[in-house]
Amino acid sequence: MKNVTDSFLSLGYWPSAGSFGFNTDILATNPINLSVVLGVLIFFGKGVLSDLLDNRKQRILKTIRNSEELREGALDQLEKARARLRKVETEADQFRMTGYSEIEREKFNLINSTYKTLEQLENYKNETIHFEQQRAINQVRQRIFQQALQGALGTLNSCLNNELHLRTISTNIGMFGMVKEITD
Repeated sequence: MKNVTDSFLSLGYWPSAGSFGFNTDILATNPINLSVVLGVLIFFGKGVLSDLLDNRKQRILKTIRNSEELREGALDQLEKARARLRKVETEADQFRMTGYSEIEREKFNLINSTYKTLEQLENYKNETIHFEQQRAINQVRQRIFQQALQGALGTLNSCLNNELHLRTISTNIGMFGMVKEITD
């Protein structure tokens, strides 16, 4: 141990650079010093290094597990989103088909309603025309009847004298009497 301590102490007393030569002092050479330093580091640092590597390994494994869990969660969410998308697309297709059939049904109902309305308007038109024709015919009949009556009264007044007038009244009274006896 004294030699090791002396070698460390002698490091502070380097000779000034002067010549190049072969160093036979085994303790003063670098490979031995390095192996001793490495041995001490390995002996004392093995536990620390092992703990650091184990901690690093555990963090890496934990990160991988978390990543796998996140990946599984993302895959589940993706599958749920795809299922919702399929459901929404199916509903959209149903709404589209329902909408098309509803449009066709409404179109058919509108056409039928329009046809019925046109039919009713045609009937109203025909009834109005028929009513106006009947009214015109009745007006013409009334005028013809009035003219015929005026003509008949004019003819009767011009042709009728008192004697003919009395005979006509007597005949009519006789006919009413016979009708009364038949009905009794």
